[in-house]
Amino acid sequence: MPLRTIAATRYVTPLREGGSMPAVIEADDQGMYVLKFRGAGQGPKALIAELVAGGIARALGLPVPEIVLAELDPDLARTEGDPEIQHLIRASAGLNLALDYLPGAVNFDPVAEQPSPDLASRIVWFDAYVSNVDRTARNTNLLMWHRQLYLIDHGAALYFHHGWDGRTAGADKPFVLIKDHVLLPWAATLAQADAEAAAKLDRDVIAGVVSQIPDAWLDSEDAFAEPAEQRGAYVDYLVLRLAQRAAFVQEAIRART
Repeated sequence: MPLRTIAATRYVTPLREGGSMPAVIEADDQGMYVLKFRGAGQGPKALIAELVAGGIARALGLPVPEIVLAELDPDLARTEGDPEIQHLIRASAGLNLALDYLPGAVNFDPVAEQPSPDLASRIVWFDAYVSNVDRTARNTNLLMWHRQLYLIDHGAALYFHHGWDGRTAGADKPFVLIKDHVLLPWAATLAQADAEAAAKLDRDVIAGVVSQIPDAWLDSEDAFAEPAEQRGAYVDYLVLRLAQRAAFVQEAIRART
């Protein structure tokens, strides 16, 4: 399903616990969203990771807040007293990414909550697939909202694309950092999760997600002649990683035992 595009109409409040200082905004559809800024220190690659990883998670049926594209008018900076926020808004003028705001959601507590083995295994599989380094006990990036677990903050996933030359080297490697995954102790059905995920993902699904990356977020690195080539490289990498998934699945099973 194509991503909706909204326009930010009001900057509400910063979320300073995030490394890139996302913010709660109000949009022209009267909804509230968590905006991820293109002009933040991690740059547009964090937004690409958020879009691609989040889109794959949704294709797998995992609970992720709605992802939208968000137009940001630099004039919103005029009403902000904080110079850092003013700079961030102006540096992010144009197309950004946002997620549906979940009012009243609380951080997942691995002591108080007991996720099902099925859900835990599906999330561990997904994070190993997209190489998400940011789902640990120290920083779970999981929310509880209306008694349901939600996955957030995938900007640190797909770390292969930093300094990337467009090749698929490394797509077949295990994800050794899965040993630190907060849900690994509950992930008792990884083999079943692997079979289910493989049945839901293929080149067409992956290409559909990647096709939604805006041109403005794709850089002019020498490795890519045009945005279409860069999108194709993402698809090739993720398709190969899916085909070679035994490496990261076995690593997760080994880490758990």
